[in-house]
Amino acid sequence: MAILYALVARGSVVLAEFSATATNASQIARQILEKTPGTHDSHASYSQDRYIFHVKRTDGLTVLCMADDTAGRRIPFAFLEDIHQRFVRTYGRAVLSAQAYAMNDEFSRVLSQQMEYYSNDPNADRINRLKGEMSQVRNVMIENIDKVLDRGDRLELLVDKTANMQGNTFRFRKQARRFRSNVWWRNVKLTVALIILLLVIVYVVLAFVCHGLALPSCIK
Repeated sequence: MAILYALVARGSVVLAEFSATATNASQIARQILEKTPGTHDSHASYSQDRYIFHVKRTDGLTVLCMADDTAGRRIPFAFLEDIHQRFVRTYGRAVLSAQAYAMNDEFSRVLSQQMEYYSNDPNADRINRLKGEMSQVRNVMIENIDKVLDRGDRLELLVDKTANMQGNTFRFRKQARRFRSNVWWRNVKLTVALIILLLVIVYVVLAFVCHGLALPSCIK
């Protein structure tokens, strides 16, 4: 899965979060929130090991995700933009005074669904390209996380790779089931077409035979 962790926060107050694997990304994300205060709109990316923390701050609301470095920038920031719009549309001005994790029970499911979509569905990137709304992401520099976190304070990022492999296995099985289903339906359609063709042939033959039997009586 390209996107492994995500949160929505107001300042350093986390309102909702979700992790797709066993990881301490939540602790590192909180360090980033505390070390990068501010209310001005911004986009930023911080790398640590093979993973990158992408941060989007808009109107005092911060949306953050951790993705592996193969995901690039366009898809993670498209995910962040989508999550920001959904969160504001769902909760409105309540986000200005909500307590920590006030929206977690409900919105963590949204984070999970959208992480799955942006990580695995090729339509996510295709739609994003068609919209052409992510041109500002090209200017986002990926900086080392040491730029915002002191080496003494920085935690070692731990990610359960076994869980990632299990996720990949699950997606492979899902794709295999979909393929088998498509093959089954194609076989069903082919069988129906052959049956219809056979019935047409039988009808034509019977019609020809009946016409041949009726012809002598007509001559008499």
